[in-house]
Amino acid sequence: MFGYYFDLAQRSLRRNPVLTALMVLAIGLGIGASMTMLTVLHVMSGNPLPERSTQLFYPQLDPRGMDDYRVGEEPPTQMAWIDATNLLKARKGTHQAAMSGGQVTVRPAQGGNRAFYVDARFTTADFFAMFDVPFARGGGWSSSDDDKQARVIVVAKTLADKLYGGGQAVGKILRLGQNDFRIVGVIEPWSPVPHFYDLTSGGYQDGEQVFMPLSTALALHQGIGGSLECWGYMSFNNLDRKTAPCSWLQFWVQLDTPAQQRAYREFLVSYSQQQKMLGRFVRPPNTRLHDLMGWLDYNKVVPGSVQLQTLLALGFMLVCLVNTVALLLVKFLRRGGEMGVRRAMGASMRSIFAQLLAEATLVGLCGGVVGVLLALFGLWVVRQQPAQYAGLAHLDAPMLYATFVLALCTTVLAAMFPAWRACRLPPARALKIQ
Repeated sequence: MFGYYFDLAQRSLRRNPVLTALMVLAIGLGIGASMTMLTVLHVMSGNPLPERSTQLFYPQLDPRGMDDYRVGEEPPTQMAWIDATNLLKARKGTHQAAMSGGQVTVRPAQGGNRAFYVDARFTTADFFAMFDVPFARGGGWSSSDDDKQARVIVVAKTLADKLYGGGQAVGKILRLGQNDFRIVGVIEPWSPVPHFYDLTSGGYQDGEQVFMPLSTALALHQGIGGSLECWGYMSFNNLDRKTAPCSWLQFWVQLDTPAQQRAYREFLVSYSQQQKMLGRFVRPPNTRLHDLMGWLDYNKVVPGSVQLQTLLALGFMLVCLVNTVALLLVKFLRRGGEMGVRRAMGASMRSIFAQLLAEATLVGLCGGVVGVLLALFGLWVVRQQPAQYAGLAHLDAPMLYATFVLALCTTVLAAMFPAWRACRLPPARALKIQ
């Protein structure tokens, strides 16, 4: 029966090519515009570590002075060196890591004149286990390497291939700046989106190429990037990050169970009270503990402009659907004579309704194809923009399926009212009109 309905639908659509093209174009434009922005939003608001996100937490402390103090004020988004060191030593979580970003100068063995800069992450040993970083060869360094300020590094596979042509990189000595480091691990391409563990440079930068112990980077005076929030009176000449009243480190902790999470919240308050008794903290305990997705929401990683553009695109799709409803209504009511004859020959209202929806389904399929093509074009336009997230705008398989499902569902829903009106037209009146 459905084959018969679709055959009738094809014949009907071919009889009115201009009207059919207008409906397909209206659906395609609406779907293309909305799927372009929904894809961008989907990429930007995804969960970067879905298997670990509920176990990863970002603690905040408030070591600032009483200047401009306001009750309920949010604490700094980063941590001072001494607080990060104390939390690391306390080891209250399954894993914990302090870190910051920066750049290093890579000097290949082929010659110093071929030196180039790469992004680096200065962190502590638990970073790799906590974030489940995939290794191609070797592994991370140990906590004792952190304590000894060992000159060891982990490099990304793209950098290892560039330097050694796909050969064995683990165990090689690589010169960074004026110092030599031993490569202990090579990681597979790994660049979580958003770049959740350090949002100070934006949420969508590329992954780092070199990973180095934080203690080693500080001992060798490697250039530290990111933001720096300081308080009180101090001089920025010869700034010592370890003693300066400044927050500049990102700190993450892995807490596997709700009991562990509750205990850690209490620990943060207890730590703040202890530091106040020691005279370091002067404000009342002001702590936060966000999980990974909560941290992304807190930092409003998805720009408001993208959310606004998505709403506008959905509004445009609604306008296109209203136009499609009008076109379908005209098309179905103009066929009153045909349906009147069918009703007079014994066809039920249900069969007429199914026939009209089959016709709308074909329009939706064609509109979906046009919508996919327009969405691909729209995403190409997005990728030409200078925004940090532009390179991520690609239509993946789930969004491709979603495009067709959305096109079919919206078109069938749009056809409900016109089909219902056409079915309720009395056969005698329809024949009389003809």
